[in-house]
Amino acid sequence: MNFIEELKWRGLLYDMIPGTEQYLLENKARGYIGFDPTAPSLGIGNLVQIICLMHFQRAGHTPVAVVGGATGMIGDPSGKSAERNLLDEEELRFNEARVKEQLARFLDFDAGSNSAILVNNYDWFKDISLLHFLRDIGKHLTVSYMMAKDSVKSRLESGLSYTEFSYQLLQAFDFLHLYTQIDCRLQMGGSDQWGNLTSGVELIRRKTGGQAFAVTTPLVTKSDGTKFGKTESGNIYLSPGLTSPYKFYQFWLNVSDEDAVKFIRIFTFLSREEIESLGAEHAGRPHLRILQKKLAEEVTVMVHGREAYEKAVKASQILFGKSSTEELQALSEKELLEVFEGVPRHEVSRSELEAGIPVLDFLSEKTGILPSKSEARRLVQSGGLQINKVRITDIRHMVTTGSLLRGRYLLVQRGKKNYHLVMAV
Repeated sequence: MNFIEELKWRGLLYDMIPGTEQYLLENKARGYIGFDPTAPSLGIGNLVQIICLMHFQRAGHTPVAVVGGATGMIGDPSGKSAERNLLDEEELRFNEARVKEQLARFLDFDAGSNSAILVNNYDWFKDISLLHFLRDIGKHLTVSYMMAKDSVKSRLESGLSYTEFSYQLLQAFDFLHLYTQIDCRLQMGGSDQWGNLTSGVELIRRKTGGQAFAVTTPLVTKSDGTKFGKTESGNIYLSPGLTSPYKFYQFWLNVSDEDAVKFIRIFTFLSREEIESLGAEHAGRPHLRILQKKLAEEVTVMVHGREAYEKAVKASQILFGKSSTEELQALSEKELLEVFEGVPRHEVSRSELEAGIPVLDFLSEKTGILPSKSEARRLVQSGGLQINKVRITDIRHMVTTGSLLRGRYLLVQRGKKNYHLVMAV
């Protein structure tokens, strides 16, 4: 497999140092990408770089994932319009451990000659003195060279601290260290990292006389102009504790047709033939959202596993499609709350439920789901009411604690899409 060709057809190649492709064709190489632990989880924006390392390994090369335990203490100015808030060391070490765990899920560390390598740049920075660093590293890159980088120029007017200005030197030293210690001659990253990557290549040339290479991927954008990886409720993380598998699945399922065509190449390992076949099928029946469903399946399984994906599909069917009471009852409390996050919530007295509440009173006076008994009556008589996926057509029906899901909840559905979650208190 030609790594660069693979990136090209998938839309994953933005730029590279001349000679990179030839070097990779002629050598089994080591290439690295850095991940700063600025949060307790990587986000889906990081998936592009993770997938790049996975393609690199599949092409027979050795991927090196660098956790930025040191650089994370500084903050990369690339792509940022303002100074980062610095994390304290305890928070940084916690994030570091979580990021290591996540990276280990995607790369093969038992692949023989091209087993992945995981390192932390804090290990080689922690014992370097400032004087040593300035004397042996700082003198090799001029201030004019560093200021010419876009990541620096774009911040000169709004303000750039010496701390963030120095980040480029630290990342360049990472590359030099990996070059000299493990013969790693390639660094990869997003297109906003080009200045940092080329600084590393230049430092290696000036310090050792050796040749190193760089590859960048394009920054992923959405067709509607909104930022990729974010929703109205915040960032989409790879950790199930921060973004549930259901929410994660829904993010991919709800992308536009235009984005689905692009994303299925970038974020999956489906072959060109499979993607072209899916694209043709989707074009013939776009209302079935074939591309989105396959994209959501592939990425959710890759990040969270097959079981979590299947649960997410079931949850989606409960919310948007036909499902049974048994499927609803099979949801855990956590899953139930995740699926119905954002729907109107109401409270009702548990003691009154134990005695039994007439359904018309339940819908109007007790929960306020409907403004009056007459509207409640019309809803029930028209067959438009379901409680826990059971259709209620008898206006004399009594709502009791016997219907509670997980001993606490009632799911009330008006028509096809209007849900209310009622909690017994």
